[in-house]
Amino acid sequence: MSKSLLIISRQPPWSGPTAREALDIALAGGAFDLPIGMLFLDDGVFQLSTAQQPATLQQKDLGANLQALPMFGVESLYASTRSLQERGLEQQKLHLAVELLDDAGLTALVARYDQVITL
Repeated sequence: MSKSLLIISRQPPWSGPTAREALDIALAGGAFDLPIGMLFLDDGVFQLSTAQQPATLQQKDLGANLQALPMFGVESLYASTRSLQERGLEQQKLHLAVELLDDAGLTALVARYDQVITL
C-alpha cells in the first residue's frame, strides 16, 4: 500500500520555481496513483487567485497546472482560512474548489498523512 503524501505549498506563484515544483510533484504523484493532498498555506494561497497576471512578469500561468490536479487524481485540496483572510482573497475567486481549514484543522490534516513535503 502506498504511503500518503501531503504537499504544503507556501510560496507565491512568481517568486521563483518553488510553486511550480510543488505542482509538478503533485501531478507526478497523482499520475502514479499515490494518495496525495495539497495544502496552500501562507503566500502559497496566491497561487489560487484568478487575478494573476503572469505575462506582466514574463511567466507562464499556473492556472492550467492547478486545473489539472483533479484530472491526475489530486482531489484533496486545502487552503488555510487565515492565509486567505490575511491576504484579502475570497474563496469564490479561486482557480479551484478547496476545503478551507482553520488552525486546528491544519494540525489534524498534517497528522493524517504519512509523509509531508513543504515547499
